[in-house]
Amino acid sequence: MAPHSTDSLYAWLRTPLGERLYATERKLVGEALAQVFGWQLLQIGLWGDDDGLIAEARTQRKSVLGWHGPRAQSSAMIRSRTDALAVASDSVDAVLLPHTLEYEPDPHEILREVGRILSGEGHLVVLGFRPLSSWGLRYLFARRGFPPGIERLIGEGRLRDWLKLLGFEIVDARRYLFALPWTAAASPQGFFERAGEHLWPLFASGYMIKARKRVYALTPIRPRWRLRPAVVGGLIEPTTRMNRDWQFGAGDPDSHADHSDPRPVPRAP
Repeated sequence: MAPHSTDSLYAWLRTPLGERLYATERKLVGEALAQVFGWQLLQIGLWGDDDGLIAEARTQRKSVLGWHGPRAQSSAMIRSRTDALAVASDSVDAVLLPHTLEYEPDPHEILREVGRILSGEGHLVVLGFRPLSSWGLRYLFARRGFPPGIERLIGEGRLRDWLKLLGFEIVDARRYLFALPWTAAASPQGFFERAGEHLWPLFASGYMIKARKRVYALTPIRPRWRLRPAVVGGLIEPTTRMNRDWQFGAGDPDSHADHSDPRPVPRAP
């Protein structure tokens, strides 16, 4: 993300429309992270006040990884490329991407890096704008993107497919932002935001997806080198060959005996 885009976004989030959007998303993220525990939470990408979205998280530590630019030097605790994170593998318990995928040229690569640094059963929370919405329509006609600096809008279905391919399990999904982008957005506590998710979800302009990194353990199977005869009633069950031989007389002790009469046959006079 370019430095001027970072400054433009920061200024836009100070407008009445941006403030309402930020308040709504802060409430949603707080609810999504309420049941996420662990040692380390990492927010990738600057969105609003430095750590405002994760201030109420319950992890022991909370960090923000910012983009390159003037604000990234002063407000982010970690500075790194988002497509090659300077974070150890399997070291983070939860990751938040507040519209980060929409600002980067290679969003799929960022998701791969997130999968690398997340520990087993770690959580990922993603915020995004829906392309087929009123906010998506304004984005098409905006010269510098809407909100400022956005590279592209990623649909909810497409993101779900990416996460499943990377081994994530979707555990929660929410839709929000039912106000038009030409006026001040509705309050997060207002009727439209509270009832819109259940009454008219197709008209939502934003979505939040919460996913879990799954780790499947493989159970080794010991090879069966020989088949042992089954024991039935204390006796060994006869095999198929034994049954076949018995049927044709091979197993009968009297099968080879001569049953002819040993007495001589009298001759006719």
